[in-house]
Amino acid sequence: MSFLSRHIGPDADDMAVMLRTVGVASLDELIDRAVPESIRVRDALDLPEPLDEPEALAALRSIAARNTVMRQMIGQGYHDTVTPAAVRRNILENPGFYTSYTPYQPEISQGRLELLLTFQNAVIDLTGLEVANASLLDESSAVAEAVLMMRRANRRSKSLRVLVDSRSLPQTLAVLTGRTRAAGIELVMADLGDPDAAARAVSEGDVFGVVVAQIGADGDVTDPTAVIDAAHEAGALVTVSTDLLALTMLRSPGELGADIAVGSAQRFGVPLFFGGPHAAFMATRKGTERSLPGRIVGVSTDSSGAPAYRLALQTREQHIRREKATSNICTAQALLAIVAAAYAVHHGPVALRALAERLHGLATKLAAGLRERGIDVAHERFFDTVTFSAPGRADGIVAAAADRGINLRRIDQDTVGVSFGEPHTQRDVQDVLTAVSEACGARISDSGEAASADALPDEWLRTDEYMSHPVFHTHRSETSLMRWLRELSDKDLALDRTMIPLGSCTMKLNAAAEMEPISWPEFASIHPLAPADQTRGWTELIEQLQTWLAEITGYAAVSVQPNAGSQGELAGLLAIRRYQLARGEGQRKTILIPSSAHGTNAASAVLADLKVVVVATAADGTIDQADLAAKIEAVGDELAGIMVTYPSTHGVYDTDITEVCAAVHDAGGQVYVDGANLNALMGLARPGRFGGDVSHLNLHKTFCIPHGGGGPGVGPVAVAEHLVPYLPGNPADADLDEHGAGFPVAQAPYGSAGVLPITWMYIAMTGAQGLTESTRTAVLGANYISRALADVFPTLYTGDGGLVAHECILDLRPMTKASGVTAEDVCKRLVDFGFHAPTLAFPVAGTLMVEPTESEGLEEQDRFIAAMRTIHAEMQEIADGTVSLEDSVIRNAPHTAQVLTADEWQRAYPRSQAAYPVASLRRVKYWPPVGRIDNAAGDRNLVCECPPIEAFDAAYNTAAVAQEETR
Repeated sequence: MSFLSRHIGPDADDMAVMLRTVGVASLDELIDRAVPESIRVRDALDLPEPLDEPEALAALRSIAARNTVMRQMIGQGYHDTVTPAAVRRNILENPGFYTSYTPYQPEISQGRLELLLTFQNAVIDLTGLEVANASLLDESSAVAEAVLMMRRANRRSKSLRVLVDSRSLPQTLAVLTGRTRAAGIELVMADLGDPDAAARAVSEGDVFGVVVAQIGADGDVTDPTAVIDAAHEAGALVTVSTDLLALTMLRSPGELGADIAVGSAQRFGVPLFFGGPHAAFMATRKGTERSLPGRIVGVSTDSSGAPAYRLALQTREQHIRREKATSNICTAQALLAIVAAAYAVHHGPVALRALAERLHGLATKLAAGLRERGIDVAHERFFDTVTFSAPGRADGIVAAAADRGINLRRIDQDTVGVSFGEPHTQRDVQDVLTAVSEACGARISDSGEAASADALPDEWLRTDEYMSHPVFHTHRSETSLMRWLRELSDKDLALDRTMIPLGSCTMKLNAAAEMEPISWPEFASIHPLAPADQTRGWTELIEQLQTWLAEITGYAAVSVQPNAGSQGELAGLLAIRRYQLARGEGQRKTILIPSSAHGTNAASAVLADLKVVVVATAADGTIDQADLAAKIEAVGDELAGIMVTYPSTHGVYDTDITEVCAAVHDAGGQVYVDGANLNALMGLARPGRFGGDVSHLNLHKTFCIPHGGGGPGVGPVAVAEHLVPYLPGNPADADLDEHGAGFPVAQAPYGSAGVLPITWMYIAMTGAQGLTESTRTAVLGANYISRALADVFPTLYTGDGGLVAHECILDLRPMTKASGVTAEDVCKRLVDFGFHAPTLAFPVAGTLMVEPTESEGLEEQDRFIAAMRTIHAEMQEIADGTVSLEDSVIRNAPHTAQVLTADEWQRAYPRSQAAYPVASLRRVKYWPPVGRIDNAAGDRNLVCECPPIEAFDAAYNTAAVAQEETR
């Protein structure tokens, strides 16, 4: 059996039934009628012949074997860590976690919301600040977001200048340089490790904000108190970049007086993954949370008064506020934040502190051994990274260490850095010292035990209690941890249980064969800055994938660096902006965006320093051509271009898309085709051929990378030939010209490379014909549901012949007017049927946008249709006056097991109607853990207010410390 037959849900008999319902004789006829001839391509995609699962895995094994697994001591923002087997098996390799969608329906997302809240609580405790988000994309872009947040939040300063520590990670400075230039912010850099020089730079700088590194790129630890005090005195806000593990030893940024803290949670159990995906964190003081980017989990109550979690302050988000949003971030790194949270629970504060002290001890032993050999150590105050000088010998030292299976950081020809991570031991210290001795001709010492003056000053060490919530002290045994994670997984409704019919989000199958390779050490254990001869497998995979994606989209080149769809949007818009600047067209700063576009479009445009002008939608859901022409004329030579989603978010193939592209090109603008809906084009049309100059793609949707509860994502940017020079550059070696060509948008050269094998496997196993069949089947599924529900919930927009693309918008507004039942009510009632709700109220309020995807078979689609028809009948009873709205089964949904098994039942409908509204549910039943949640309360409570544990098991504490010391 081929992989394609397992990826595509409906078989031939199912398709025959679906085609009859749609009213077409064949799939060919459906596609010919639904997809405009003006965009069709008839030539087949030039892709390799498809492989079956064993062949594809064998081919990928061969590629992986070209990578070299080493002991990684390069550091520079990436640390070797150990993913506990229980966490890897029960989260990273568990479809109950990795196939879930963003928790916008909180009643069916309580498990992952609890873990994200645990992540927030760990960050809050370790940073000493009051509010944290549920992750950002990576540390470097998190610093950039912090700069923008300081600009928003600082109402005392009208300055457009920010002072940044030159000791920051090189990739952070590269990302920050590009982001601040695009935003019109002047970036001033200074060495903030010198308190006196730092205070002068702050007082003389007239800046709105300061970014200071608590630990520099070379490992030096400083006390930033003087910088923070000087900044506050000058009316500036302060962001401290820091390290979560180091904060188990060091005084927290909050205690030091910082306003914001940022960093990476990667070393909390997340593999190196050749650079990502890794969850970044951001914490801030209370009172500035409405300026905080990213998602925040809040604590609320459900309809029975029980505690419940939800995403808080959602009005900050780009889908609602569009160009006024706090940031463009949509997909973050939720799955990796969940891993980091479980890692923190697995270890607890005692073991984490013991680990930090052990790594610091190894670093001090290395420093002592280096001094014994006459080697100059750069800094006396460090945590886990030692930088030393060996004039003219750096290459020899790095080579000698590599001969022993160790990668060190070559800073320049005279300087080397060594960073310690969780797997490292005294053996690694000795191996590094031996390599130094060989390369420098110094005497060899076997002890490495000489006294060192590198201990951190007592006044720099934290003495306060942290991570006191019971969750960090409860699951000490693996049995307890395993059961806790199973309990959390059972609370969620993910793709392993049911169809997730979210329009525009494409929750298709994430096949086990696609997922398996990401855990292979040859992929997961590779440092992103490892030498090129050790990463040939990664290079081959990425180059193949970029070539395949360019072929599928019809563009000249693709960069996989953007680590989310939002960052792909930003990269594409910056390419347009920088191209036009290089042509002397700096006045082109207006971007046209149809009103039906994704909310991130407008938010990304603002970050690219573009002005948004909205183009109206016609009655049939297409772009209003008259309004488009008027806006183009009004904007004149200030037109940068247009952002269009194709097929449109209204679920139709606009027949005039080529005319739209031509009109913008004739006016001197560029065309950005949002590729979020590329799963309706693969093999049928290519944006780069029908008029697009640039597109971003969502590998976490169209190309089978799972959504992971809100990330990881990969948002490659694809461009036409003239924009190739403006693709994101390597953050480790960025070629930055005056127009910004080459500026990176993510901190790793290839972004979230660790999940790229998933997409490689998908394309390798489907091939050209398989991708085309996936598209055709997706279009069939959407049209089947549209026609099957037409008499109860008509589709709002259709194309020629009443057909849709890969999704359809069900119009609930007539029934809402008749019954009072809202689209949100319907979403909650669908939980009782065991369904994740479709996309609610986007792009049209009062509607549901449904997308079945090609992976869903006829049985599951019919189950959804039956659920919607049953709900319509329940709405009709209310409209007819038979049942009151407030007493109805819909308004009281979803129904928990606790409610349904209560001794007393006084509701107007029977328990059976609430729990088992259709017969098919008797086969398997999902029980929601909570009832309907109070949204307003969740906006007021952004941290779990729990009393600290006053006493712990002394025997455990002693044993945990002893265990770490013996390691």
